[in-house]
Amino acid sequence: MSVQQAGFRGFANPVDPTPAELRAWAYHPDAAVLQTMPPDWDLLVAGDRLVGTLFDLAMDPACPARRFALHCLYIYAADGIRTHFRAHPKRRLKKFVEQAEEHGDELLTTWAHNTRMLLARPELFEYHDWCEGGLVRSPRRLS
Repeated sequence: MSVQQAGFRGFANPVDPTPAELRAWAYHPDAAVLQTMPPDWDLLVAGDRLVGTLFDLAMDPACPARRFALHCLYIYAADGIRTHFRAHPKRRLKKFVEQAEEHGDELLTTWAHNTRMLLARPELFEYHDWCEGGLVRSPRRLS
């Protein structure tokens, strides 16, 4: 039995999950066991196709994979901003930021604030914070 088989088995292709598969994984008891996922899985799923699902998961305080989804939102925001929105549409990111500000709890409003700060001051980008989970593990409002 491989390590992959010991974890969540609901992916047809874990490198390219569907929104439904990602949602099923996020609510699975083993969702926090990211060691069973492919390397750099966070970077693979933090794209336009799954960002809506990731946002929904991050908005749900009861989701076992909420911190992972929030981490992916930080990657998505940084990727869009740093590529001057060649990687992701500015309109889509703005919509998520506004929804987080209006309906999110402290974790999501902090993400929205930090995203707006990075938009205004791209020099605030630090790879560790935005792409390796630093702002999720140690939440803080950038200034």
